[in-house]
Parts: sequence; C-alpha cells; structure tokens
Amino acid sequence: MIEMKGIEKVYHTGGGKVTVRALRGVDLDLQAGEFVSIVGPSGSGKSTLMNICGCLDTPSEGEYHLDGEAVEGLSANDLAEIRNRKVGFVFQNFNLLPYATAFENVEMPLIFADKSQKFRRQRTTEMLEKVGLGDRLNHRPSELSGGEMQRVAIARALANSPRLLLADEPTGNLNSRSGREIIDIFEEFWKSGTTILIITHDPNVAKPTSRTILLKDGVIVDSLNGNGNNH
Repeated sequence: MIEMKGIEKVYHTGGGKVTVRALRGVDLDLQAGEFVSIVGPSGSGKSTLMNICGCLDTPSEGEYHLDGEAVEGLSANDLAEIRNRKVGFVFQNFNLLPYATAFENVEMPLIFADKSQKFRRQRTTEMLEKVGLGDRLNHRPSELSGGEMQRVAIARALANSPRLLLADEPTGNLNSRSGREIIDIFEEFWKSGTTILIITHDPNVAKPTSRTILLKDGVIVDSLNGNGNNH
C-alpha cells in the first residue's frame, strides 16, 4: 500500500536562510490491511510524514509509491486525483462544515465523486449508522459532542471506500473515554478490511495497532509489533 525509500523533506524559512530537515531518509512499508501507528514527540516529523503519505505534500528527495503508483514528481492536480480515489483523512480538529448536518457532511465526498442521489442517501445513512450516529443524521456539529463530531469525520473519510485511512492525532481533542471509543471504531473498520495509519503522540492510542513505528527528529528509530516486540 505504502512504499517509501529514502524520503527527505526539507523546508527553507527566513527567506531561505534557515534550512529545516523535517524527514531524514525515511524508509516505510505499509501492507494492505495493516493497522499501524506512528508515534513520536512534537516536532518529530509525524505530520510531515502523514502529509506525504496522503499526497498532501511531496518529498524533497526519495521514492514513494502509493498502492503501486509512483507519487514523487506529480502535479498538484494528479495528487488531488490520487487523494480523491485512494485516501480518506481524519484530523484532530474534525474539519466539519459547521452549518451542514451530519448527513450533509458525510454526503459531501460522494457528491464530489458524482454518485447518484439514491446511492448517496443509502451510503451516507449506512456510514453514520456504522459509527453509532443513526439517530443524529440531522444534527449540526454545534449540537454534537467532540466524540460524535469525530465519528462524523470518520464516516465522511470512509464514505468513498478509500484504500487507505490516515488519521492525524484523531483523539487529541477528546477526553479519554471518547478517545477510546474512536479507537474502537477504527479497530472495527480495520477488521472489515480498511488499511489504517494513525499519527499520535499518545502511546495509549497506539496500543491496539498491529505495529507501532517510532519517529524521532525525522528518523524512524524503531518499529514494534502489537506485542511490543521489535519488528
């Protein structure tokens, strides 16, 4: 699903006077059907790596294949097309449309994918029921709890059946109980065949995943399987 070799990401700030190496030669392989977490402190390069995984950004150097397609060197339009076909995103801040209902938020990517109204109605209802919000279809984000908003975001991310789900600190704005419920939902979708990559600084969020990758200063320093053993 994800094949990275020698991925570097360099940023130039201060009018080009300051060079920041966010990623330093990252090699990463993620197989279809895996449930993997990337853990590291703030500033370790986690979000930069996720943005490259999800084709939101491109590497400065290195090779990246997503589901068999070479990504490096593609245009912004080509990257957007790959994202739309293959990747779903869940973010810490939910990123829901505030004046749209839960149903309308989840339906949005299906509209962009030019699905029929009948299909959109069935699929949107199905996805909200899967995340336990079958009775919240017409509620707006302001009428939902943080945990419920993240459930809507998950349903939206998976509405188009992407090959890969990327979650960046998905429990960061939630209390521990709501966070645990969100991870349980991820586990259910993983067991049904979704490939999931979670970015987190919280070891408790990483515990249920089948593999944990430790990132520090832009370098992968360890990879542990679900039993805590080196992999």
